[in-house]
Amino acid sequence: MRIAIPHTLGKDEVRRRIETKVGRVGEKASETLGAMVTVETSWVDADHLQMDVSAMGFEVPTALAIEDSQIVFDVEVPAMLGFARKMIEQAITEKGTKLLA
Repeated sequence: MRIAIPHTLGKDEVRRRIETKVGRVGEKASETLGAMVTVETSWVDADHLQMDVSAMGFEVPTALAIEDSQIVFDVEVPAMLGFARKMIEQAITEKGTKLLA
């Protein structure tokens, strides 16, 4: 699943905002889902963040790319979580938009 969120901040400002909040992603995801969520993050390079999300026994690999006018999330939703695709998309869109506000 690919989710794009537009911005007008410039890559440096987007990166700064992500870096200051990325440590709380798991905590925020747990609050949203009402379940224990762990998130491991690593910067691949200056514009690409890899996030390995574990929730309710599922692994959900996620990549974030910072582009000039948008951030793009690529989320590999396991088939068994197909029923939750819309909820995952809404949560990422909502939280990503707040991050960039």
